[in-house]
Amino acid sequence: MIDVSCIIINYNTSKYTYEAVASIVQKQQNSSLKYEIVVIDNASKTEDFTILSKNIKTINSGNIKLVKSKINLGFGAGNMFGVQHSSKCKYYAFINNDTLQVENDILGKLREFMLNNPIVGICSPQMLDENKNFMVTIDHFSSLQREILKRSLLEFLFPKIYLNRKKTYDHPTKVHYVQGSFMFTDATIFNDLGGFDENIFLYYEESDLSRRFLKQKNKHTYLVPNLEYIHYKGASTKKNITIKTEQKISLLYYIRKHFGWLHYHILIKYFIIRYFFTSFIKPKYWKMFLVLLAGAPIHKSLGQKQKVHEN
Repeated sequence: MIDVSCIIINYNTSKYTYEAVASIVQKQQNSSLKYEIVVIDNASKTEDFTILSKNIKTINSGNIKLVKSKINLGFGAGNMFGVQHSSKCKYYAFINNDTLQVENDILGKLREFMLNNPIVGICSPQMLDENKNFMVTIDHFSSLQREILKRSLLEFLFPKIYLNRKKTYDHPTKVHYVQGSFMFTDATIFNDLGGFDENIFLYYEESDLSRRFLKQKNKHTYLVPNLEYIHYKGASTKKNITIKTEQKISLLYYIRKHFGWLHYHILIKYFIIRYFFTSFIKPKYWKMFLVLLAGAPIHKSLGQKQKVHEN
């Protein structure tokens, strides 16, 4: 059994993926930790995969696996495909391809933190931007009140429950969930819970996972701020109206899953009214409004529109 299996997804961003993999290998080179890196190509264009394959072969490491999927599986299912190809391990590190490691033996340090804190099921280092400036790494569980009242008001009214996301913490801190760009998880619990919910194509996977770790296993999520990594925010997924619509589909699925019919219907009615008026000012939002009007069903998700690509 190895200590850590790192899973990284590539989708037409081979340059970032190569650099992410190389940074892990570099920062782990003097560590005794047993680890592997599983790179899942999410049905990228042939030229991008070819470049990635050639570049990864130049990295002086024998513990890298590159697997090409014939279909774009999205974030959750893509990571689960990586789990299927991983070796038996004690921990998973789900790492975005648009990240760089800045700490020597960061995987070993996260493992040590988990070993010393058995109440923790998921943890993450502090996220920095490309200039090594602070970036928000924690967030509050998605909920009806978060969407309607907004984060800042909840942080002001209930500071003990809704921690200040923009604060710089100087000690390990229990949070609702951490950004999916770097999630270090207990592999046994992750596997027992079935891993990521593959019904969610993009967004809210980490919120869903941390909530299930807490509700079903009483395991908490922690920020470990003395450890850091760089994230080129948004480099792997560009925002547009299609992606924003996908966010709403995922959110409403999550709300119905965890809070039930009433919360789902209140929230979708709120969104329908909001984006009806928004669409007059920004016509591109009509697409989102029509999806919301239809109930934001999963079959409208991008995950249901992917085609199989022959290798």
